[in-house]
Amino acid sequence: MGLMALLPAKAQEKTVPESKVQVQLSYAPVVRQVSPAVVNVYGTRVEKTRPMPMDDFFRRFFGDRGPGMPQERVQRSLGSGVIVDANGLVVTNNHVIEGMTTVKVALADRREFDAEIILRDPRADLAILRLKDAKNLHAIELGDSENLEVGDLVLAIGNPFGVGQTVTQGIVSALARTQVGVSDYQFFIQTDAAINPGNSGGGLINMKGELVGINTAIYSRSGGSIGIGFAIPTSMVKAVVQTAKNGGKAVVRPWFGAKLQAVSAEMAEAIGLDRPMGALIVNLNPGGPAEKAGLKRGDVILAVDGHNIDDMEAFGYRFALKGTGGDIKLTLQRGKDQLEKSVKLLPPPEIPARDTINITGRSPFQGATVANLSPAVADELDMDTSAVGVVVLETDDNSTANRVGFQKGDIIVAINRTPMKTTQDLKQATSQEARLWEIVVNRNGREFVTVLR
Repeated sequence: MGLMALLPAKAQEKTVPESKVQVQLSYAPVVRQVSPAVVNVYGTRVEKTRPMPMDDFFRRFFGDRGPGMPQERVQRSLGSGVIVDANGLVVTNNHVIEGMTTVKVALADRREFDAEIILRDPRADLAILRLKDAKNLHAIELGDSENLEVGDLVLAIGNPFGVGQTVTQGIVSALARTQVGVSDYQFFIQTDAAINPGNSGGGLINMKGELVGINTAIYSRSGGSIGIGFAIPTSMVKAVVQTAKNGGKAVVRPWFGAKLQAVSAEMAEAIGLDRPMGALIVNLNPGGPAEKAGLKRGDVILAVDGHNIDDMEAFGYRFALKGTGGDIKLTLQRGKDQLEKSVKLLPPPEIPARDTINITGRSPFQGATVANLSPAVADELDMDTSAVGVVVLETDDNSTANRVGFQKGDIIVAINRTPMKTTQDLKQATSQEARLWEIVVNRNGREFVTVLR
């Protein structure tokens, strides 16, 4: 029985079962078509830990392997992936391979390949792997997630825990879910097809055997599926895959140059909208693309290239899909009037240069990696692109900065009442000994002062 036997005569028509015979039809042809492209992804990371100090007495008995010396602990990650190119490109979730030093992929036919991570996109929670010495693999066709409708039948296919493939069936429960909190770009497909632990990175498949989403997260109180799963649409997956095929090491997305806010019911009524919708512009970066296009504070973005915008997360997703180059058409509400503006799709500028440094020496910042804030750095960290100053990019494990509690995205405003405008300012301040450290930090838009001895 071929796949076409399951499809209606006209590919665009969608029908519900009309007889008992139709209800008893099987999904097996679709599964046979796509299952060779769904793989198991597993990786390892070796961490060194220092359980406790060791003096010379213990060193004489234990040598370099004593209780106070670094000891190795191996952590493993298991998930799923999908082959999207016959020459060995695999898409999976970034969280599946995050921090992994070695990655392997097992195919449905039990062949195994070493894999190279060629692109990570943490903001979209996607990663692209290249299988070494692989060719003529079975790749899945990328479908158009924009054509999905609530109620469409879908299959969730994964290869978790190395025990073999699992297939579950369900429907599209909702589209454009924006309050999931899994990645920076919130625009998920929701499905009731069971997505269990280990299925992350697997495929959400339509009835044509096309990939329409990458299964990413579930809502669960127990850790198991309760029928609320979320997948990244292929509209986002395609952009990341194309970047990898073009040799890019990072996905460069356009810079809008404005701060947005949700539209409340009161705001909607005041400006004549029939319901809360769109994204309200509350601030503009001087000289940014939005300001240059003539957008103003108080404008409400209602549509992007004809796609309606319900909230600011939907705008962020639609805008990010466009890539850089060319322009984009926005439909706006300004007062009682609707108008259209074209915004150029430009990459965020790295001005000033980031000048990344790792702080050493005896100070509360020892082990912190910091950079100068620019629209490019702020965009990477999902921060307000108008922010300025010195930002924490990461802290080393077991470092003073880590123990003090500095976090990625913290802006160091001042040290001992001296403003920190550049990384060189911070380097200079931390190179001097001090009895007290009075530090002003901006975290998520709120400033606080901490004093350390």
